[in-house]
Amino acid sequence: MISVFDLFKIGIGPSSSHTVGPMVAANRFLQLLGDDLPQVQQITIELYGSLSSTGKGHATDSAVLLGLLGHEPRSIDTTKTAQYLEPIYQDNQLNLAGRHKISFDANHHLLWDDTALPAHPNGMRLLAKLNDGRQIARTYYSVGGGFIKDEQQLTSETKQEDTVKFTYPFNSAEELAMLCQTHNLDIASLMMANETTLRDEEEIKAYLNEVWDTMQACVTQGCKVDGILPGGLNVKRRAKALYEQLSKEYGYSGNGGLLAMDWVNLYALAVNEENAAGGKVVTAPTNGAAGIIPAVLHYYRGFIPSFNYQGVREFLLVAGAIGALIKQNASISGAEVGCQGEVGSACAMAAAGLAHVLGGTVAQCLNAAEIGLEHNLGLTCDPIAGLVQVPCIERNAMASVKAINAARLALRGDGSHHVSLDKAIATMKATGMDMMDKYKETAKGGLAIHATDAAQRIEIVNIGTGFSQC
Repeated sequence: MISVFDLFKIGIGPSSSHTVGPMVAANRFLQLLGDDLPQVQQITIELYGSLSSTGKGHATDSAVLLGLLGHEPRSIDTTKTAQYLEPIYQDNQLNLAGRHKISFDANHHLLWDDTALPAHPNGMRLLAKLNDGRQIARTYYSVGGGFIKDEQQLTSETKQEDTVKFTYPFNSAEELAMLCQTHNLDIASLMMANETTLRDEEEIKAYLNEVWDTMQACVTQGCKVDGILPGGLNVKRRAKALYEQLSKEYGYSGNGGLLAMDWVNLYALAVNEENAAGGKVVTAPTNGAAGIIPAVLHYYRGFIPSFNYQGVREFLLVAGAIGALIKQNASISGAEVGCQGEVGSACAMAAAGLAHVLGGTVAQCLNAAEIGLEHNLGLTCDPIAGLVQVPCIERNAMASVKAINAARLALRGDGSHHVSLDKAIATMKATGMDMMDKYKETAKGGLAIHATDAAQRIEIVNIGTGFSQC
């Protein structure tokens, strides 16, 4: 079982697996060094597989360095990242944990290797050499959604999550439905009961409120900023202009009755443009799909009269149940299963959450999730130049509308459906295993190579130094 605290992490863009995860891993490495930190003479960072092939476009190197400086995804001031990194690149000096300065040359101490390590496509190794000749090394894997495991955790037969005894444990949608029926609970109530085995209910509510507040702040900020996104692809930010246009049309009915969908598109674009620029976002369940749940929640806030904050919390709990099922039984990592694991998962989560707050039964919520996931099966992860911009930003807008439609379709039925959510999840996992690696967050296939003429391929710019514009 996986907590909503893990699925919804407040962090930094542009990628949960390539930015948030590596920053978390660097923090763990500092903890591993412990009392030996003052004895560190040299640090070497090795990035493998997908962390290498699209790492510059995802600011993986900057994320690791920020983590070694002692910054954490939830608390870092994303407006100052360029300032934090400047001493490293200008003075070749790395201040470990903010209290021990060592020499660091990114050209020699930060290594890129597109070869994937055996255990997972997103691998990284941190090596510290100490003054007394000892070496401390650890290999970490960023397994999606900001989750990090070291080699022992990833290969161990005993999962860490299994040590937590939830009140109503479930490993499949069928088990979830049975538990809800047996105990006369909806999904949100069952999830809250599980969460209270880990934390006080007021702490849970406070965190869910913080998640929602962060999502709202991200949309607001995204609607204020225009210009060009960093990275060298010269993608123009559109949310501000769209917001100004839609604000003038509010209440106007001469557009076929679809003005609400235009606003949903705006919400998703605003979040994902902030994410692409390295701003503060919520992994939901990943950064690449960070705009979908906020967009659908804003639809709930702006266009559903029954909106209330309790509904927001219940939406997130229901979405968390679906995300947990997908992560436990398949993957939310684009490097493992393609974008079906990111955008597809978020679409399913948002559809179930919306169905719940609109009065859907447990069966209807699971049906909504299945529809959302089923119609993203086979979706590849093929970011142009390795940047989380094209097609990622628009893809979030499309999936947000799809999630709303999935909820509406499910609510028009009785919850019965030919393909179960469990079967859709299993299919997504199998499809991801069959998918060629070039379609799984490597920028070596799909739009990543066909949308730009070979003679005009851009040189990827490390966007870590461009975060200050957020």
